[in-house]
Amino acid sequence: MKRRSLFFLITFISLCGAEKLFAQSVPVGSDVIEDYYRRMQLLGKIDSNLSFTIRPVNPTQSLGIENVFRPDSTADTNDNKAHGRFTFAGKQGLLQILPLNWQNQINTHHPYGWNDGPMIPARGYQTMLSGGVYFKYGPLSVQLRPEFVYAQNQSFDGFDKNRSDEDLRKYYTYYSMIDRPERFGTGAFSKVFLGQSSIRLTFGPMSAGLSNENVWWGPGIRNSLLLGNNAPGFEHVTINTVRPIKTYIGSFEGQILGGYLKSSGYNLFNTTTTSNGSSLLAAKNPSDRYFTGLNINYHPKWITGLTLGLTRTFNAYKSDVTSFRDYFPLLTPYQKVTVGEAGDPLPRDQYTSLYARWLFTKANAEIYFEYGLNDNSYNYKDFIGSPDHSRAYLLGMRKMIKLNSYKDQYILVSGEITQLSQSVDRLVRNAGTWYVHSEVLQGHTNQGQVLGAGTGPGGNLQSFDISWMQGIRKLGVVFERYEHDVDFARFAFPDINRNSRKWVDFALGVQGQWAYKNLLFDATLQGIRSLNYEWVLKDYNPANYYIPHNDVFNCHIKLGVTYRF
Repeated sequence: MKRRSLFFLITFISLCGAEKLFAQSVPVGSDVIEDYYRRMQLLGKIDSNLSFTIRPVNPTQSLGIENVFRPDSTADTNDNKAHGRFTFAGKQGLLQILPLNWQNQINTHHPYGWNDGPMIPARGYQTMLSGGVYFKYGPLSVQLRPEFVYAQNQSFDGFDKNRSDEDLRKYYTYYSMIDRPERFGTGAFSKVFLGQSSIRLTFGPMSAGLSNENVWWGPGIRNSLLLGNNAPGFEHVTINTVRPIKTYIGSFEGQILGGYLKSSGYNLFNTTTTSNGSSLLAAKNPSDRYFTGLNINYHPKWITGLTLGLTRTFNAYKSDVTSFRDYFPLLTPYQKVTVGEAGDPLPRDQYTSLYARWLFTKANAEIYFEYGLNDNSYNYKDFIGSPDHSRAYLLGMRKMIKLNSYKDQYILVSGEITQLSQSVDRLVRNAGTWYVHSEVLQGHTNQGQVLGAGTGPGGNLQSFDISWMQGIRKLGVVFERYEHDVDFARFAFPDINRNSRKWVDFALGVQGQWAYKNLLFDATLQGIRSLNYEWVLKDYNPANYYIPHNDVFNCHIKLGVTYRF
């Protein structure tokens, strides 16, 4: 009996292993490869049912691509060993050396940039190195891909320079409800992270396991409202699809995860007392936070290229999570009236969003949006009367224009808007700022960085880029207007002309992606003019929109090199 059971187990594992041998996912943040697949979908070369709204994507399972890291024609050999792949057990098992990735960035004046995983907001030089191995046998797969970060973390003029006690109190009052330090310590920063590591069991279109990978939810490219790679990945249990599940009415994708978020361990900035020695610090629960979320989407059978999705997340202190309902709150009613007059007994920070992405392959274009809420309405009547209460939104488009005189060459035009500051509904009642919370005082963060949009609380971004592209190669220019925390400025400086007090960055730069044999390159060079940096007005005149002598210039440089074995 035991021999028979063992035989069936070995046969089952062997059959599962034969289905998809090369089953690596593309880590979130692999800018060159990730964006290449999404651009190819615009050209109709990739299944339109793959939404790119639950990432990391798995091109092997969803698209049938064996070696996901070599989609371009620059691969110079088809030999498995030369590609770092080693098969065993009659080709039922696989061991692959994952690409070695080296990311570098420099900020000359102050921190700028986001969506860089465990890299921190810092001035000076910063580098991240990642690599590892992937093992698969049958349904079992193990990916070990740690990340090492080093940052000079040089000092810079922050908010606390030459500030009054009143300004400092307002800053700490507002930002005490989020773990988002302005600087990570007073010296160089270095740390090893688990990175994009995971252990999984995959059966057909479904996968389950333990992971520390970054997860991206939603259709955005520059930002995501709820989950992206702006912060380090966190340890979590996941159940997710690896390819769309096709049904009679259309196809579905989804993910449920639960894990733990950690605090940074740093203060907001080095100044922690007023001029008379009074402490500015607020006591916070030091416990890790339990985070759980759901993302599910639907592709109607009758509307090609359309994806409709829903996300929902909850974040509460680990020490407060004790019951089954606490661990699985995803079906908790949205309306506060149904919770009871006593309110929710468990302090937790929750978000929800609706999103859509519509792909037009004949036009080589896509449009997408995400609309989220950080505070539930009291009842349906409340929502209908004030649907923009506590809202944030993201809206974007992409269009590829073929250059008829040149083979496989296109002009790619992209634009995206992220709006996180409160709407005018705040004049009736305050909705609270996105990513901050009055009870879960670390807010929507992990290890000191926002899990969602890198623009942060109350931040608004308008970005536009136009690029030439051919296959995996891309060269172009990018423009961004980044308006820093509008909600804080309204709170801290209500008596001053708000148009004059805005801290706004105008960034103009060039960017490129290139492949040469085993190497992938990605680079960005941006010049950033910051108006009213840190909301400081040196020569203030309420009659003027523009205040002179209060701008700073920052140069932001990024260079990434990936070696594919």
